[in-house]
Amino acid sequence: MSTVRRRLPDEVRAAAVRAGLSFSLMLVALIVAVLASYAGTTLLTPALVVMAIGVFGTAWGLLEILVSRQIAAQRRRGPNSASPLDGSRERGRRPAGHRAPLQG
Repeated sequence: MSTVRRRLPDEVRAAAVRAGLSFSLMLVALIVAVLASYAGTTLLTPALVVMAIGVFGTAWGLLEILVSRQIAAQRRRGPNSASPLDGSRERGRRPAGHRAPLQG
C-alpha cells in the first residue's frame, strides 16, 4: 500500500534547511571545542562562541519551522473557515450520507 505524502511548502522546507545548517554548524563547533580543550589551544573561546550562536540559531530555526507550518496550514484552509479542522483530512472521512450543515 503506497501512501501519498504531501510536499512541504517552500517556506517550511527553507526553514528546515536553515535549522539543519545551524545544527550542523553547532556540531562542528562542538567537535572543535572538544579538540581545542584537549590540545589546550586558544581556539577554544571562538569555538565556544560559535557553538553558543549555533544553539541560538538552531532554536530560532525550530521555532521558525513551527510558525511557518502554522502559517502554511492556515493558508491551505483558506479565509473565513469556521474551525481549524475545516481544511484537515477529516473532511474526506465523513460518511456518504452525512452532509455539512448549512451556513447562513
